[in-house]
This record gives sequence, C-alpha cells and structure tokens, in this order.
Amino acid sequence: MEIKRKGNRPYNQMREIKITKGFLKYASGSCLIEIGDTKVICAVNYEDKVPQWLKDTGNGWITAEYSLIPSSTQERIPRSSISSGRTQEIQRMIGRSLRGVVDLKRIGERTFWVDCDVIQADGGTRVAGVIGGFIALVECLSRLKNSGLINVPVLKNYLGAISVGIVHNNILLDLDYAEDSIASVDLNVVMTGSGEFIEIQGTAEGYPFTKKQLDQLLSLAEKGINEIIEIEKEILKDEIMFLLGD
Repeated sequence: MEIKRKGNRPYNQMREIKITKGFLKYASGSCLIEIGDTKVICAVNYEDKVPQWLKDTGNGWITAEYSLIPSSTQERIPRSSISSGRTQEIQRMIGRSLRGVVDLKRIGERTFWVDCDVIQADGGTRVAGVIGGFIALVECLSRLKNSGLINVPVLKNYLGAISVGIVHNNILLDLDYAEDSIASVDLNVVMTGSGEFIEIQGTAEGYPFTKKQLDQLLSLAEKGINEIIEIEKEILKDEIMFLLGD
C-alpha cells in the first residue's frame, strides 16, 4: 500500500534539520535541535566529581536526563519527579551513545550531565536527544580544552542517530509521530562517523520482519546518519577537529 508523507516527502528523505548552537546562556554547552516539528533543547554541564564506583580510577562519566515538558504533545503531560520506564530507557540510550565516542580517561574525574528537554514532540525525540546532546557536549568539551582542563584528543568520532521503520510495507526514513504510531516495525539506530553501530533498538508490532527487511532498514539508516554527520561537521567545524586530534 502506497502512503503519502507529509509535504510529499520521499520515503528515503529526512525532515529538515535545524540546529542552533549555544542556545542557552548559562549551560557549558547547548543547542536547540529541530527535526521537522520535533524540537529539543539539549544542555551540558559538568561537575568535578564522579559516581563513587569511579572514584580514583581516573575515568570520567557522561549521563543523560530526558523529559517531555507538559505542552510538548497534544495532551498535556503532567510533571513528575519519578521517571517512567520509557524515560529511563531513553536517558540510558543517550548516555550510552555519547560515552561510545568519548575517551572517558581524557575527560578526567568529571561527570557531564546532558539534559534533553523536549519542547515539542512529533516523532524522533530520542534520536534528536542523541544528536543535540553530541553537539552540546562538543561545545562543552571545547571550552574545557581552551581552559586547559582536559587532554586531547578526547573524541573518538562523530555521532549520529536516526529512526527508520516499516509502514504499510513501505520502508521509511525518519518517521514523524503519525507514521511511528502505525508502524509495524520501528528502529532507532545510532552510529559513528566511521559507520560503526553503537545502538540498534528495533521492535515489530503485529507483524514480524525479515532479515532482508532489517538489512534494508539499516542501509537506509546509514544513509540518513551520513547526512546528519555532514551537518555536524559544518556546525562544529570550529570546535571538533582538535578534539578529534586531527
């Protein structure tokens, strides 16, 4: 069954991405990331201590917090001091993804807090958190490097993430909420700039999917992530090269 995407977007095309670096005045690193109608504010701050189990190891830590503000969806989301299972899972995904491209030994015994606040949700909020979190973290690390507080190279690679899925037997890149809510297969993929996988989250709803379909989904995700990393290279051209050691 053929489907018509919003704005007549082709199946293999992402929504427009806008990234505003340095969006917040007081954060050590920040950005507003917009993927279509999804908007997420990402901010990074740090403290000169680590969890007890990392004390005296010389290693730092990166952890994430994620939340939807009350008016980010059509129905108001109540504020809560208790994280839902979904929220915890997304926070862990963002933290794992960022730790996958950072040399934790070189950041010293510091904890970096990555806050991802969704101000408008229309699908892909977790991948927006990964991308925006990476942009904000690079800005923070750049400031620390300029202050002589960290050793470089501290970054191992670029980082990108995207959603792919199957809707009415059509393989789609970058699902919005309307597509995601009816998808029979939904994948979130995180990769480095070298094409290595950090995370693959995939589920089927109602219908199982084949190895061939999985390969097609991953190939489409790689295409999207390569495009995202090209955007990152342009946005971060003044900060990232010395952090990578190039």
